[in-house]
Amino acid sequence: MIIRRAPDIRSSEITDETLYWDRRRFIRAAAGAGAAALVSSAATRLEASDRVQQSGDELTPYEDVTGYNNFYEFGMDKADPAKNAHTLRPRPWTVKVDGEVHKAKTFDIDELEKAFPPEERVYRLRCVEAWSMVIPWMGFPLGSLLKRVEPTSQARFVEMVTIHDVVQMPGQRRPVLPWPYVEGLQMDEAMHPLTILVVGLYGKTLPNQNGAPIRLVVPWKYGFKGVKSIVRIRLVREQPRNTWNIAAPHEYGFYANVNPDVDHPRWSQRRERRIGELIKRPTLMFNGYAEQVGELYRGMDLRVNY
Repeated sequence: MIIRRAPDIRSSEITDETLYWDRRRFIRAAAGAGAAALVSSAATRLEASDRVQQSGDELTPYEDVTGYNNFYEFGMDKADPAKNAHTLRPRPWTVKVDGEVHKAKTFDIDELEKAFPPEERVYRLRCVEAWSMVIPWMGFPLGSLLKRVEPTSQARFVEMVTIHDVVQMPGQRRPVLPWPYVEGLQMDEAMHPLTILVVGLYGKTLPNQNGAPIRLVVPWKYGFKGVKSIVRIRLVREQPRNTWNIAAPHEYGFYANVNPDVDHPRWSQRRERRIGELIKRPTLMFNGYAEQVGELYRGMDLRVNY
């Protein structure tokens, strides 16, 4: 699939959401259009989708992914971002990457998408309130961007910051959180290939309410780590103070790894409700990605470093 910059994608070229539910239907649709190269590329990228779906996961419908969101900058109710995020202007947009790097640079969002062509990755995304989704994101590894700016030997953490603009984000007028929203990762977490910067979902441009034009997805962590509408990425020596840890340190730690054995003070984390399902399912350690990321935390007490 050729991924053009978002403004250039014609509606006729957007894959219908229902095609994501059946790999063979997707490939046949591509073949019917006479695009042999498209078939090969789509089949390769859909391998991630297959691995997720083989574990019993089905993709969360587009309407739910884009209509049920946490984004306090546009309201505190789950439906508020979809109603209110039209005030966000995702173009023009730049992302500054600096700090402990040899080649600090400010990237235009279109330049980023050209330099790092987005690919489809299907991940589970679990939010701390014990609900979850399975989403086909379009993005590229955060590590690819960080390598471009050449981190120094002093870079131990990565800090990411959301835009602070009360006109574009009216919810920032209310002191429900210390604005702007800030999140952080260890360098090894940031460089892991599962950690991606997202610019789209379901083959479409990332909607405003989902963090346009660029956001973070770390699929083995709780959803609040996924900082949205990023304008700055800073490599630092000391662990950043992330927003929810500042607001409620007894409830939200820096690491935020999905761990069914560590309850939130106000609810259990042992079971989750997949959006669209009635019955809860057991929560998996590291959200099901233990085999891929468990080594990052060898020897660490995950009850203390929650």
